[in-house]
Amino acid sequence: MHTPTAAMLVIGDEILSGRTRDSNMHYLAGALTGHGIALVEARMVSDDHAGIVRHVRELSGAVDHVFTSGGIGPTHDDITAEAVAEAMGVTCGIRDDARAILQAHYNRSGQVLNQARLRMARIPDGASLIDNPISAAPGFTLGNVHVLAGVPTIFETMLASILPTLTGGPPMLSQSLRVERGEGDIAGPLGALAEANPEVSIGSYPFHQNAIHGSHLVVRSQDGAAVDRVMAALRNLFPEAT
Repeated sequence: MHTPTAAMLVIGDEILSGRTRDSNMHYLAGALTGHGIALVEARMVSDDHAGIVRHVRELSGAVDHVFTSGGIGPTHDDITAEAVAEAMGVTCGIRDDARAILQAHYNRSGQVLNQARLRMARIPDGASLIDNPISAAPGFTLGNVHVLAGVPTIFETMLASILPTLTGGPPMLSQSLRVERGEGDIAGPLGALAEANPEVSIGSYPFHQNAIHGSHLVVRSQDGAAVDRVMAALRNLFPEAT
């Protein structure tokens, strides 16, 4: 069975300047793994129209799903909607359904839907809206591109609303071992085991804790029997592992 693939494009000067730490990619990776979609690439780009257009075009042609975060707010540097529209070959403007959502939200809060806030109703032609129960301003899906907010709580809520609509493959299964040996000592047998089991991903992640050098070995596959088989082989190779 085909495992759908995904990529993420994180948008924003605040990320690349170091002012804001991105957590959305980590969250997306975990959510997609559990849904049977493989996150195979992640990129970061500044608030640059041409750059966003280029990356969206490249990624949308390479994977089954593209997820973006950031750049759909009310300020001048929120340019994601127009850039995604250009990348996908459509126009973008204020849409009545998005405007109605915002109008209702600001009516309830006693605030004015001014021109700045109205910018959040800019939606590319042909896109479907993604619900935002936290701050109302919708995201959208256009083709295989899913445009989400950059604020982590809103990003996570938007993702929860669209993920069940996406077809996934079998979930990725994983098991791990802690080996108190350096990577230089385990690389040879680990490489041989990986070569003999190409259907399984074997990762080695070194640690240094309390003067102990070692590696966390992580075995991942959609084939549970294969994971069990490789884990048994690892325990034979490294009987002291925990």
